[in-house]
Amino acid sequence: MADLAQVTDRIRQAVGDNSGLGKTVKLDFGGEGKIYIDGASSPNSVTNEDKPADAVVQISWDDFLALSQGQLDPMMAFMQGKMKIQGDMMLAQRLAPLLKK
Repeated sequence: MADLAQVTDRIRQAVGDNSGLGKTVKLDFGGEGKIYIDGASSPNSVTNEDKPADAVVQISWDDFLALSQGQLDPMMAFMQGKMKIQGDMMLAQRLAPLLKK
């Protein structure tokens, strides 16, 4: 099973210098930590800082791993309340391809 540092590195590689997001996103795993994607800076950056973001995705660590491995459908996770999104919903949807890289 991957840990927060491994997932952060994987997302950092997927985001690269320019993710095309143009905004900031925070993945909030509760007690497991956070991943902050700054798609507004140049170059883009990915850290584990807890900063305000244009979109915040709240999801448990286990559900996130299932989602990133294709075992959990993002729409079903949202509809079942396993994933909550605050802020820019469209931005959160644009994040999905980066998480599957």
